[in-house]
Amino acid sequence: MRMDEIPPEDRPRERLKALGAEVLTTRELVAIVIGPGASKTGALDIAGDVLAAVGVVKDLSGVSVEKLARVKGLGEAKACRLKAAVELGRRVAKATRGQARIVRCPDDAAGLVIEDMKNLDREHFGVILLDSKNAVISVERVSVGTVNSSLVHPREVLKPALEKSATSIILVHNHPTGNVAPSREDIMITRRFEKCGKILGIEVIDHIIVGDGNYRSMKESGYL
Repeated sequence: MRMDEIPPEDRPRERLKALGAEVLTTRELVAIVIGPGASKTGALDIAGDVLAAVGVVKDLSGVSVEKLARVKGLGEAKACRLKAAVELGRRVAKATRGQARIVRCPDDAAGLVIEDMKNLDREHFGVILLDSKNAVISVERVSVGTVNSSLVHPREVLKPALEKSATSIILVHNHPTGNVAPSREDIMITRRFEKCGKILGIEVIDHIIVGDGNYRSMKESGYL
């Protein structure tokens, strides 16, 4: 159905202006971003085809422009526009999270990394550096491993902590499978880092595992 066949008050753009963007469906939001379709295809129909092609909305961040451009009626220019909108949303979310820079609980720590790590196809290992008041000094990407393992050595993590005078750190890594249960290797690495940190006077206060928008705190799970 083309936009001119929909009653004005029910069109996505008019609904957004009247009710706010939060009430729109994902399909309606995509339709607004991509704009009018080809002569015989409405934006809502194209938006539905886009979402069907990617499977779930979170995969819009990882799908290539080339794959999107193959959706009938979309094309490369609109695919680029959609990818730009997704990236802009990610940056806004990241900037908003950055306003709260004190880590009081595992949820605060996870909020600093979850958007960046949830859709990665390999294990990435990082560290959140904190000062004596648990204020965030920086978030450091330390290493990139394989699909199911992260290759990391204590010196790679503790070096930036020493250089930036961190008094405590939070280890973070992702599980591309989406399963956030700690593996035997995760438990061993956590305990190894905890021992190394004590020698240098740097406390390892948690290890956050991220997967598919969820996370697990190893401290809350009793491993620290």
